[in-house]
This record gives sequence, C-alpha cells and structure tokens, in this order.
Amino acid sequence: MLAIKNNLMAAGASRYLGISYDALGKSVERLASGLRINSAKDDAAGLAVRELIRADVAALQQGSRNAMDGISMIQAAEGALGKIDECLIRMRELCEQANTDTYSADQKLIMQAEFDELSTEITRITDSTNFNDINMLNNTAAKTISLGQGSGTGVVSITAQKMDATTLALAGTYRTATGPAVATTTSNLMIGVGATDRISFTIGGDALDITIGVADKTLTEVMDLVNAESRGIQAGWDAASITGNATNGFQLVITAKDAGAVAALVVDPDSDVDGVNDVSWSAGVAGVGGTVAATAHFFQVDGAGANLDITQSASAGTIDAAIKTKDEYRALLGYKMNRLEAASSVLDVQAENLSAAESRISDVDVAIEMSAMTRNQVLAQAGISMLSQANSMPQMALQLLQG
Repeated sequence: MLAIKNNLMAAGASRYLGISYDALGKSVERLASGLRINSAKDDAAGLAVRELIRADVAALQQGSRNAMDGISMIQAAEGALGKIDECLIRMRELCEQANTDTYSADQKLIMQAEFDELSTEITRITDSTNFNDINMLNNTAAKTISLGQGSGTGVVSITAQKMDATTLALAGTYRTATGPAVATTTSNLMIGVGATDRISFTIGGDALDITIGVADKTLTEVMDLVNAESRGIQAGWDAASITGNATNGFQLVITAKDAGAVAALVVDPDSDVDGVNDVSWSAGVAGVGGTVAATAHFFQVDGAGANLDITQSASAGTIDAAIKTKDEYRALLGYKMNRLEAASSVLDVQAENLSAAESRISDVDVAIEMSAMTRNQVLAQAGISMLSQANSMPQMALQLLQG
C-alpha cells in the first residue's frame, strides 16, 4: 500500500539497520579488547569461570615468586654456613696441632687465642646473616613458604637452627682448674662440666640421705641446698657449713646432729679438663657430740662461658660433632632449595595451563570475529541503502497527487 502518513518500509529498514549496527559495534569491541567476554551480558557463566581461573593463576604466579624468595633466603643462610665450615675446619686443625708436645705452652696459648677468635666469628656470622630481617642461623623458629595454595599442602616448612659457637658446644664446654688446689672464695664454681655432676651423702643415725646436683654451683649455694634438706628433718639443724679462709682455701663441712652418727659421703666423678675430680672428701668419722664430720676440698675453676680447651683430646670430638651438626643443617637447606626450585617450576606450568584455559573461555577468536564483522559491515551498508530507498517512497505518492 502506497501511503504518506506511515512509512512502514522505512521503519523496518531502520530496525534492521540498528541490529546490524549493534552487531558491528560488538565485533569492533571484541576485536579492540581481544576478549570475547567484555561484560556479564556477553556470557554470565563464562565470566564467573574466567574470574575464578584468573584468581588461581594470580595465586600460582605469586606462589612461584614466593618459592624463589624462599630460595634467596635459604641461600643467604647456606652461604654463611659455608664460611662457618671454613672456620670449623681451621679450628679442627688447631685442635690437632695443639695436641702434640712439639709445641711449647706459650705456642699453644697462641693457638688457643686463634681458636677463640674463630669461635667468636662463628657467633658473629650467625647473628649478622639476615634476609629481609629474617635470620635462619640464630633461632629455632619454623618458617613457612606458601606455594599458591594458602596453607596445608601448599606450603614448604623450614625450621631454623642455631649455629652459634655456644650451640655448637665450642664455648662454655670445659673449665680449667686455675689453682690454688682449694677454693679461695665461697663464690668459686665447683664442679661445672655437666648437669650430672652431684654430691651425695648419708648421715645414718640422723636419717639424712640426699643427692644434690652441683653443676655450676658455688660453695654457698651447695651449703644452702644441704641445709634446706637437713632443716626438713629437724628445725634449726644446719648440716652444712663453710670453714677455712682465702689463704688456705675454704672447705664444706657436713656435720651430724647426733653423737655417734657417721657421715658417709660419695662424690660422682666427672670428666673435667684436668682429668681428676674437682672435689675430694675426707673420710667420715664419728664425732663426739656430733660436732666432727667429713670435709670437702674444692678446686677453684673458672667461670661459665669459657671456650673449648683445644689442648684436651676430647675437644677434637666436640669439634667433629659441631661439623656434623653444621653439615646436617646445611644439607637440609640444600634439599629445601631443590624442592622449592621444583615447586616453582611446577607452579609456572600450572599457571600456564590455567591461563590457556582462561584464554579459551575469555579471548576472542579473531578469524571468526572478523568474518562476523565483515558480514555486519555489509548488512549495515545494505541497511543504509534500503533506508534511503524507503525514505523516498512517499515522494511517489506526491507525484500522484500532483498529476
């Protein structure tokens, strides 16, 4: 029907032109962004899957970086252990050198001085070796490295170890008798090699039978320990007392409270550097009125924290044990680095595979989209042409009216 009020052909052509133009705009958007999904309306389900995959890829990539940072942290510690190894080897050499009598006492003191300096250097190395303010050589804290999974099986745990000279038993292990033969002050340490050093005694008639650990104890401390036990049997009974003076040496005296009681005292032998017990006891005797009992003579020894005495044959075993401890930790760090390298490689592959999966969901197929764009361009051009023709139709009706 030829009409002038409603141009239905133009309306139809305009609608189809709009559809073609919108499709052309979508093709241009996809080709410009490189993505098939640019908004949720393009593919809501695909968008949800894509975002989850992107999150996993980001976590895996960060996990790989975490693994490489962990390797760097371990390398800092392992490199320091290499220097500690050099110190220990030299210390072992000095110990062997000091255990031959072809050197004088003064020369051995020089060897000991070098040994002490190396021991101090080991502690300095352990205290100063840091990676991002994290020290793997002076604490026992557990460190976890996340590998992109957050927790559980997605982490590698590394427990730090102390490698200082004290922990390696290179300092404060042995003590040397410095003379005189008996303690000249009540604050002298007595038996100080190990925690098993003890004295035990029985005062039969008074039912006092105790064993006291005396490692790193002073004369006064031991006296107080004994008296605490004796007062538990009878109030006011101090079984121990200290006699003597700084010139002749102090003695620990154990006294029974009843006449005729015999004090039998036994000293647990230790393995101190001088090769003999640091405590010698007089024979127990029956005292008139219980006023005479056994006495103990204590050697004066130096304070805690003295370095290993390399002139003693036992020192070689201590250094060997320190080298073994260091080697075990260094080996642990080595295979942790190998594991982290393997983990980083696996994480990179996983991230790559997930990225490929995300690409298949999200990325535009350029060939297909170019074909669609060409089709939409043709349709848009045809729509414009047809709209122009439809707009000219009312002119035909005007010609009829004019005729």
